[in-house]
Amino acid sequence: MTDSRHVRLFRNGRNQAVRIPVEFELPGDEAVMHRDGDRLVIEPVRKRGLLALLDTMEPFTEEFPDVDAGLRPLRDVNL
Repeated sequence: MTDSRHVRLFRNGRNQAVRIPVEFELPGDEAVMHRDGDRLVIEPVRKRGLLALLDTMEPFTEEFPDVDAGLRPLRDVNL
């Protein structure tokens, strides 16, 4: 950890809150918080693109269902 700052905790309604100093500001507008022993760790939520999400998925091996099964055949339309 590079620097540390003494901060005060305060109440915001029923929640305990802390103001994050500007030098520790996180990117984005969402974060994930978890406990590590007696510490609270706050990490920014990293937005991932579609390609990164697809890269984490297993290949799809099942056949796609025939969504047209049971429908009447299409008619030819003359315009």
